[in-house]
Amino acid sequence: MEYTDIIQEWKNKKFKPLYWLEGEEDFFIDQVTGYAEDKLLDEAEKGFNLTVLYGKDADWSAVVNACRRYPMFAERQVVILKEAQGMRDLLKLEAYIENPLASTVFVVAHKQGKIDGRSKLSKLIKEKGVMLTTKKMYDNQLPNWVEAYTRGRGLAISQKACLMLVDHIGNDLSRIANEIDKLLVNLPEGKKIDEADIEKYVGISKEYNVFELQNAVGQKDSARVMRIVKYFAANPKAGPIQMVIPALYNFFAKVNMIFGVKGGEKEIASALSVHPFFVKDYTAAARAYGPEGSERAILLLHNYNLRSIGINDSGVEDGELMKELLFKIMF
Repeated sequence: MEYTDIIQEWKNKKFKPLYWLEGEEDFFIDQVTGYAEDKLLDEAEKGFNLTVLYGKDADWSAVVNACRRYPMFAERQVVILKEAQGMRDLLKLEAYIENPLASTVFVVAHKQGKIDGRSKLSKLIKEKGVMLTTKKMYDNQLPNWVEAYTRGRGLAISQKACLMLVDHIGNDLSRIANEIDKLLVNLPEGKKIDEADIEKYVGISKEYNVFELQNAVGQKDSARVMRIVKYFAANPKAGPIQMVIPALYNFFAKVNMIFGVKGGEKEIASALSVHPFFVKDYTAAARAYGPEGSERAILLLHNYNLRSIGINDSGVEDGELMKELLFKIMF
């Protein structure tokens, strides 16, 4: 079950007595708990029937007592336990979960980990309620997720604008969602977000970003590469070397994989775990560098990554180090 399935069931007035939310991706957990806190009860009902507790402060008995209360002037009450991973004696909730109150919707947010799936508690949760186990999204899944989230907010996004967001922010769904919500406030409904919108409202240059540098390096466009590096040197937050080197390392690692793939764009996209739209960038770089050139680039990136953290380096500025690295890669 996905987090959206839980919310959709709630919209359809279908409730279980327990929702246990756990795992590595806080964003999905926050979406469910946020909806439970804001939408399951109307404003008049919340005063008597909404209880929000925090694991580090709450005693297990206080949580159970809250769950065992009956709703007042409403069909149901909502009890939310946030940061459950910080609660002592968490296992003592078993007694309540074994016989939960049907008129209570108990939502437990257990972040940054999960309980033992073989335990009695885990088996009880699955028997009596719903368990949502979240995982961090793989990088190659991010563009599709951004497109879907944007579409769900009444907007659309170009593929290039989508990649600008993903490359700049990384695997932080909460921050990506916040930036998209910011665009929602500033753009008309139905507008397709483009690079200019990202530049204006998110603050990522549409010409000087890691994605554009990657493409320029892949095409061996030395003039454009040096313009971008010069911009990064003058604006360190736009493209710090600690962001550039891992991005280029991943790029050339995928380029190097192409030489062992048989088939066309579909097979390459599958082998590289990338969106088919971006296959042309990798194949162009494969033609420009060949197997030896891509392997040499990977070795250089490894060596310069060590230099960027002070190993075997005499204190060269990051901007100069980046110029030196990229010149060696291309020539």
